[in-house]
Amino acid sequence: MAAERFTITVSGHGAGTGYAHERLLVALERAQGFGHLRDLPRRLPVGCRRGGCGVCRIRVEGGEYRSDPMSRAHISAEEEASGVVLACCIYPLSDLSLRLEPPVTVKANGRVAAL
Repeated sequence: MAAERFTITVSGHGAGTGYAHERLLVALERAQGFGHLRDLPRRLPVGCRRGGCGVCRIRVEGGEYRSDPMSRAHISAEEEASGVVLACCIYPLSDLSLRLEPPVTVKANGRVAAL
């Protein structure tokens, strides 16, 4: 039986494919490696790959996905409800439309600052 394949579109940069069993970050890295995501100012931001660092923030603008837990230090419940998630923590369940978000970091004093 073939795995379900979905189109992953990154606003202004192109599209690739992803599978329900793979992390979205892996699908995006593959698409970038094959040249399907053009005009990115740099390589996709990648950090811990398990939802703890907040580097791979994206906004899901359309489509369905399932997710693993994400650090609330990097994605608040309100942000998650509005579609901001970590690419390393979600798996597509349909075609997805995305927008890259600037990564943030939490300083020692608890304040949030852009990287």
